[in-house]
Amino acid sequence: MKLSLPLSIVAAAVASVNSHYTFPNLINNGAMSAEWQYVRITENHWSSGPITDVKSNAIRCYELDSSAAGATQIATVTAGSTVGFKASNTMGHPGYFSAYMSPANPANSNSAGTGKTWFKIWEWAPRWTASTGLIFDSINIDRFNFTIPKNVPNGQYLLRGEQIALHLSGSTNGAQFYVGCAQINVVGGGSGSPGPTVSFPGAYSATDPGILLNIYALPSGYSGYKSPGPAVWRG
Repeated sequence: MKLSLPLSIVAAAVASVNSHYTFPNLINNGAMSAEWQYVRITENHWSSGPITDVKSNAIRCYELDSSAAGATQIATVTAGSTVGFKASNTMGHPGYFSAYMSPANPANSNSAGTGKTWFKIWEWAPRWTASTGLIFDSINIDRFNFTIPKNVPNGQYLLRGEQIALHLSGSTNGAQFYVGCAQINVVGGGSGSPGPTVSFPGAYSATDPGILLNIYALPSGYSGYKSPGPAVWRG
């Protein structure tokens, strides 16, 4: 559903804890998993509250505790196929979506994804024109889908889905991060060299222009949304 900025102001005004969410279900080639079957259970699995500190270790996968990885199954995913995450609630906040992968040996290891190993494979940013301002096509949905790059090498990975909600991002640490990490084993892949790679925490700064941004009063000379993190690796 498409909403331009004036309507998103209305959405933000009525936002409450009921509009917060988690990403407990992995969507794999159209099939939806059970909750937390392949996605590491998150610390906010009851509260659905967001992360607001980009320097926190929670920004990586927001795991509940050290047992989350070992208690989570590993899904077999074919390179080039469509995957995604389903939210526990309608995602009513305007924001930016992205997906990252990190090699993981194995995916259910607590040390997976703890280095500079993450590469971005997809993003969904708000559109902007001088006449309309920011337009959030992604608001009021309950899932997001994307493609695993066809040339990603075979092996086990963490697959990190994220929304950065921007309704309160006009002040430092106001942006809200909703994160989930699925454990996957990629088959049918290629010989690509994914990159650039980043770490979590480390990929973002609280003052990045795509994170610290008053979407209701854009700065003078604004020319469009600047995505945080690295460029997308298309594979």
